[in-house]
Amino acid sequence: MEIAKLGEFGLIDRLTKDIKPQNESTKYGVGDDCAVLSYPNSEVLVTTDMLMEGVHFDLTYIDLEHLGYKSAMVNISDIFAMNGTPRQLTVSLAVSKRFTVEDMEQFYNGLRLACDKWHVDIVGGDTTSSYTGLAISITCIGEAKKEDIVYRNGAKETDLICVSGDLGAAYMGLQLLEREKSVYYSQVDEAKRKGDKKALESLAQFQPDFAGKEYLLQRQLRTEARGDIIEKLRAAGIRPTAMMDISDGLSSELMHICKQSHVGCRIFEKQIPIDYQTAVMAEELNMNVTTCALNGGEDYELLFTIPIGDHEKIQAIDDVRLIGHITKDSLGQVLVTRDDQEFPLKAQGWNPLQ
Repeated sequence: MEIAKLGEFGLIDRLTKDIKPQNESTKYGVGDDCAVLSYPNSEVLVTTDMLMEGVHFDLTYIDLEHLGYKSAMVNISDIFAMNGTPRQLTVSLAVSKRFTVEDMEQFYNGLRLACDKWHVDIVGGDTTSSYTGLAISITCIGEAKKEDIVYRNGAKETDLICVSGDLGAAYMGLQLLEREKSVYYSQVDEAKRKGDKKALESLAQFQPDFAGKEYLLQRQLRTEARGDIIEKLRAAGIRPTAMMDISDGLSSELMHICKQSHVGCRIFEKQIPIDYQTAVMAEELNMNVTTCALNGGEDYELLFTIPIGDHEKIQAIDDVRLIGHITKDSLGQVLVTRDDQEFPLKAQGWNPLQ
């Protein structure tokens, strides 16, 4: 169905008619000029991300349901990175005429799967037309007690540096998708050049080579916010001194923490968690796997610092790795390699304005 047949309000009603609030702070959601929220005893956390077709996602290899899921999760992740609890989400879309009502339903299915996982209410947004493809702007609202909020500027000398999960897999998943896309289009171009109609017809059944690399695809296409790690930290009585989620790459994020906390750091290459499939893919593409883990981005794992006195507590938490420690600002930000050489960290992660 063409979106124009429903109109803006008809589309909004179709996508949101059965959304029921899950949070007491959601007093009124979709259906009026504003959502009504109430946070009488908490600080309010607000984060916004914009995703542009052709810049942040490629619909050649991500379907709209996965895109909706990922769009929600990257915002939910920012709330967790402040040690908060996500509560509400607003969704604004600019949509071209090539998208149908059913396409938007797929997108909302993904959004709602992500929101349901973390009990987040969709409370509003906006929809308009686009001449250049799909644009997505999502705002996530969360809450936290004032004393619980963790900023980037709280790291102290001798603090331990920790990361959740493993790094570099999402970037390797992107390289895999781009490689198979390139293979497909090169075969299409070759068939067109030769005027080979049979070859072009057979390419309709083209199957990319993803065997044995499913984890990499999952990490790129089905992003997960690490609220489970926040829950484990709370249960263990650990309050990080500084924290970020890893969206642009470990090096970039760690340098942000150091700059805002006025400290230095030492991290150890051998301690950086890397999945086996990531290492295999990096070797296959003749890329340095540590460089991929440091600079790849889109992992959405948590990078945080903790007091050295919490060393035993953190070691008891699954899926968290100690990778280094905070030092004096004058000592700089240093990577210690497997053979004990020292190199300054460089911020080579994702730059959205390049």
